[in-house]
Amino acid sequence: MLNVFARALIGIVAIPATVVMAGTMATKALTDKGTVLPKPVVDARLAAKSGEEVAVFAGGCFWGVEAVFEHMKGVRSVVSGYAGGTAPSPSYDEVSTGNTGHAESVRVVYDPSKVTYGQLLRVFFSIAHDPTQLNRQGPDVGPHYRSAVFYRSPEQQRIVNAYVAQLTAGKLFSRPIVTEISALRKFYEAEEYHQDYAELHPNQPYIRIHDAPKVANMKKLFPEMYRERDPVKGSRASR
Repeated sequence: MLNVFARALIGIVAIPATVVMAGTMATKALTDKGTVLPKPVVDARLAAKSGEEVAVFAGGCFWGVEAVFEHMKGVRSVVSGYAGGTAPSPSYDEVSTGNTGHAESVRVVYDPSKVTYGQLLRVFFSIAHDPTQLNRQGPDVGPHYRSAVFYRSPEQQRIVNAYVAQLTAGKLFSRPIVTEISALRKFYEAEEYHQDYAELHPNQPYIRIHDAPKVANMKKLFPEMYRERDPVKGSRASR
């Protein structure tokens, strides 16, 4: 798989563009375009006081999903990791076999007085990934690249179920939404070299082709939610 090969070369050599481009043209149009989905009809209200809530999403390679949410107002931190499986303390190599049950995921810590869970879902389904691809995202294939929302409370479950039903009823995708909706059992942080990867390696070919367009779409399509990142603090400083 492309991601496994690419990450094996982290810090060693640059990946030739001809290698990265293989099998990516069909998905480049998707990441370039993005979409603006409607606001959730069912959502939580903005909290009266500042605080912290946690959301966990899986949408293919965690580099790009992390990068999108790092540019969203109201988000305090984003960490790449693994969720949805049963193996304890999985490593990247173990998850990459597709046998642990985990999906590459991100843990988003957000201020519910500034952004709602429904707004996070809207960006996740509009920009961060394609919810109609089963057990893959673009060139990355396997159950560990599946689309998933791991809810942490009955309220989150209610909101995500309602939003998927809303999008389905509105026929806003040409194919069925295949996003898994499951209770979060455990989130495991990924290895340090995966954290803030898109921010630290902006010229890496995979990032330029697949992930930079997502961040650009966040700025273009959701300017009211977009923010520039703090170049000093990054996403892990407030964990």
